[in-house]
Amino acid sequence: MYALKLLSAFFKVNVQMALAYRADTVVNILLNLMWLGWELLSLSIIFNNTETLGGWGIGELIALLGVFRLVNTLMIALVWPNTEKFNQSIRDGSMDYTILQPVNSMFLVTFSRITVWRIWDLVLAVILIVVGINMSGDVTSPLQILTFVLLAITGTIVIYSLWIVLIALTFWFTKFDNNVTILQALMDAGRYPVTVYPVWLRVIVTFIIPIAVATTIPLQALRGELITGQVLMYIAISIASFWVASIVWKAGLKRYSGASS
Repeated sequence: MYALKLLSAFFKVNVQMALAYRADTVVNILLNLMWLGWELLSLSIIFNNTETLGGWGIGELIALLGVFRLVNTLMIALVWPNTEKFNQSIRDGSMDYTILQPVNSMFLVTFSRITVWRIWDLVLAVILIVVGINMSGDVTSPLQILTFVLLAITGTIVIYSLWIVLIALTFWFTKFDNNVTILQALMDAGRYPVTVYPVWLRVIVTFIIPIAVATTIPLQALRGELITGQVLMYIAISIASFWVASIVWKAGLKRYSGASS
């Protein structure tokens, strides 16, 4: 309950900050719409020359783009904005104030900064998913929708856990800047189904750096392509990922010497 109150307070503060720069918010939304138009144009160009891509039609690719934007937006809104602030806090010792708070430090580092205007992107992502599914002609059941939501959440947890591990490395390597650049670049692989990639890359984006778990897999659940065992496996992967991230984070905190050192 306390964590929810704190999250609400963070949200209100970030809303006030966004309202203070209304023009920037409008410009960002317009730029985002422009990028969405470019992404849809790119898909249109591809499917002018082929009927399927990795066995997926244009409607399914539009739905996948929606899932990608859904997960990516959550990361951009909640996670990426806190990276630079965290790195700086390790160098100047201001991480002390976070650790001394009576709240989980990982929670504070994650949610202290929220890009509020990105809520608009979540709406666009849901629209893309609905339009794409309708275009593909797939019929979804309530169970498939529930499984999709569950796997979208677990997939986001996997990406979040990777982020925690990467920023936690700053506890060991103080000058470790741009520590999530690789993860951000790999996220782009989630724009397309894993079936378009060679086997070696498919293994990487599914099990080693599981980008596909956050994008392709939830959509496969929405299309009814997963069996119960697979769903449980991906849920287990997310739980294991978060557990490992928590261990790495706690180990990093033990190495942190603070501003007094």
